[in-house]
Amino acid sequence: MRALEGQPRRGRRLGIDVGDVRIGVASCDPDGILATPVETVPGRDAPAARRRLAALVEEYEPIEVVVGLPRSLNGREGPAAAKVRDFARLLAAAVAPVPVRLVDERMSTVTAAQGLRAAGRNARKGRSVVDQAAAVIILQNALEAERSSGEPPGEGVEAVG
Repeated sequence: MRALEGQPRRGRRLGIDVGDVRIGVASCDPDGILATPVETVPGRDAPAARRRLAALVEEYEPIEVVVGLPRSLNGREGPAAAKVRDFARLLAAAVAPVPVRLVDERMSTVTAAQGLRAAGRNARKGRSVVDQAAAVIILQNALEAERSSGEPPGEGVEAVG
């Protein structure tokens, strides 16, 4: 389903930055123009985190959920990417029929921390803010990729569970 060039599909999306300790969540407006932070979900208890994310999907009614896939700078996937893929498959089952997509998130957390430092915020004291800012970057990059290509960003996730 190709959108008009420069026109992303209409509908809110949720962006997710998955970490071992915390999960940053962002949302965008229904026109898919601007991503904003939503909240930070504790991530150590994965089933509880998936339940909270499912509740956010119910609340925000997005057309899709975009999950950041951590890759190394050379594009390879390591253990962190495998964990996120597993988490995304289980999340897809929890939020079905809303689709879940994986998008490249290289450097999103580093970029978020640098941006907060530049704004005078201490990234160490505000780690949950960094996670939300990383989710904003992931979602904003996905929106821009869709605007430039006319295609949904990243790759679809098959639900398991």
